[in-house]
Amino acid sequence: MDDHASETSLALFSPITLPCGRQLPNRLVKVALYEHLANLRGGPPNSYHNALYSRWAQGGWGMVLTGNVQVSGEHLSLGRDTVIPPVVTEASLKPFKELASSMHGSSPLAEAERGTSPLAIMQLSHGGRQSPNLIGGRFPFASPLGPSSIRVGSSVQHGSFLGNAFYRFLFQEPKPMTLDQISDVVAAFVRGARLAAQAGFDGVQIHAAHGYLLAQFLSPKSNTRTDEYACDNALQLVRRIVDNIRLEVPESFVVGIKLNVADYTDTTGTSPADRALAHITSIAAWGTVDFIELSGGDYEDVAFMNKPQSAESSDSPRQALFTQCAHDAMRSLEGIERNSEQKLPLILLTGGFRTPAQMHAALSAHHTDLIGIGRSAIVCTDLPKRLRSDIDANTEAVCQQPAVETRVVKPTNRLSNWLWSKIPKVKLVGSGVEVAWYELALRRIAEAVVSSADGEATPEFDFDLGNTKILVGMWLWRAPR
Repeated sequence: MDDHASETSLALFSPITLPCGRQLPNRLVKVALYEHLANLRGGPPNSYHNALYSRWAQGGWGMVLTGNVQVSGEHLSLGRDTVIPPVVTEASLKPFKELASSMHGSSPLAEAERGTSPLAIMQLSHGGRQSPNLIGGRFPFASPLGPSSIRVGSSVQHGSFLGNAFYRFLFQEPKPMTLDQISDVVAAFVRGARLAAQAGFDGVQIHAAHGYLLAQFLSPKSNTRTDEYACDNALQLVRRIVDNIRLEVPESFVVGIKLNVADYTDTTGTSPADRALAHITSIAAWGTVDFIELSGGDYEDVAFMNKPQSAESSDSPRQALFTQCAHDAMRSLEGIERNSEQKLPLILLTGGFRTPAQMHAALSAHHTDLIGIGRSAIVCTDLPKRLRSDIDANTEAVCQQPAVETRVVKPTNRLSNWLWSKIPKVKLVGSGVEVAWYELALRRIAEAVVSSADGEATPEFDFDLGNTKILVGMWLWRAPR
């Protein structure tokens, strides 16, 4: 192994310690991916979740995050969400204990002794106004809750009458939340964190990105309140949740936050980068958060659902915004005044990484502390092990996502062709086809493990799927009891 490969291996596979004292065995993080494996109207994790996460547990990751676990059963995202039970009992806690065990590996204690067990983090979320009609956990056409009465999609045009009608059908005008309802949401996040600690998870991540409820409070395009939760005091709700969680969990329990950098492009007056940095440095100054993940996109701007550009590409303004913001955040955190015992949160940058050289460059340039991997972790559940092997062999071969053109094939009959020629104009549905492919891939992994005798089977993926087959396959499925 030459000097460059040695430096890359040292950067990626060196351990790092979070402010709470918990250590990651390396810098590679399997970030949250929506599994779509629970009951159709939401429910607890099941054997398919356990099978799926057992694969990532064996992959050599430093930290593994669940998909968004909803704290409200009435504000789901795509129906088959994992949901925190309203009342935590021994029976309702059991499936979460099984999931935490699966995320740690078949023998958590043995793995931990070797320092290779990934930290298991539960991502907590609330859909808010972005919880859709019919599959959002409410009665048909019942309004979701949100910071203000601004419907998803009302601020943008969707290219056609069909696109605008689709958004109006799918997303109802939200009811502005009362102070009591905000307190209920705080209590729900705290209940979720308490359950995670009791179930054996190492921590939680508070989802304040991708247009969900907490991101809605942070964004002026969805928050026009004039009380203490107005956009001028945007972090008030997030801080209240974090502070109350810290009162309920052990000191060594990990608490992270996922922020939506793309939302800051919709602000006026202050530059987007400056406002994003102000929030990041404010959160860091609290002294209660262990890591901050930088991400972006929502159901109005679906860029986060589409294939990102390379982390080193100058062709993607979105990726450039994330990378620059992460770099500026790292520099600004160094200047925060703090006492000798206060440690700064780590920065987790997610999206666009394709080779060990790109990952090493991001770490060595001080753009980030941790490397977040999403969709590539579906195609290669053991990506860290493969990277380590490739680096040791001094090669650049890593597991890549298949090309979009290969993975999404339009149907051939005349009626379907006409229908699908219309659907891409509804941007959310067009992106949803791509998301559905990944949901099927996740399910294939889980099914292969469940059906194998030793839990080691690796599925063969058929990338040549038509749009109709993808969407039908995603929805016409029955979760195990």
